[in-house]
Amino acid sequence: MMKSVSVFCGSSPGTDPVYEDQAFMLGQILAGKNIGLVYGGTNVGLMNSVAEGALSRNGEVTGVLPGFIRDKGIAHGGISRLIIVETMHERKSVMHSLSDGIIALPGGFGTLEEFFEALTWAQLGLHGKPSAILNINGFYDCLDELLVRMVSDGFLKEENRKMLLFDSDIDRLLDRMENYVAPTIDKWIRKDPVT
Repeated sequence: MMKSVSVFCGSSPGTDPVYEDQAFMLGQILAGKNIGLVYGGTNVGLMNSVAEGALSRNGEVTGVLPGFIRDKGIAHGGISRLIIVETMHERKSVMHSLSDGIIALPGGFGTLEEFFEALTWAQLGLHGKPSAILNINGFYDCLDELLVRMVSDGFLKEENRKMLLFDSDIDRLLDRMENYVAPTIDKWIRKDPVT
């Protein structure tokens, strides 16, 4: 059973209010299920929305923030716990150690980098935690298409593609995460030797 989830998401709110609404709702639902939120620790963008959603239902919210970002004055002052680290890499490592699963919401370069590093660790067998995308407003439809192309062009195994849980419904996504079983396959794709 998941006790806490890391959420990677944008430090911007996006152009459509549905992004903030769904991020806030995710925070509320996590708190309602007694699942702690681990996130980037700021008070801006979707990061703030998901934290505020959890706090609105008295959820446990842990922020992990590098000192150089804290110094910009955007640390969330009302969360349960704020952990200050030195580097972005340390931030990811701490967030990973504190969570039982990973969810990505819409975001930019940082969101994708953080999420895909955790997913790569899973692909390499370093952990068996579920990695999920809440596909708000079809934001990640093109990514899903890219993953299909990766498989068809021989860069990704279908079993590894299926490790990434996609859904547009929060409750359904969390249920899928709770029931996730990590595959036990070798990551590397090998061609038969030429004879």
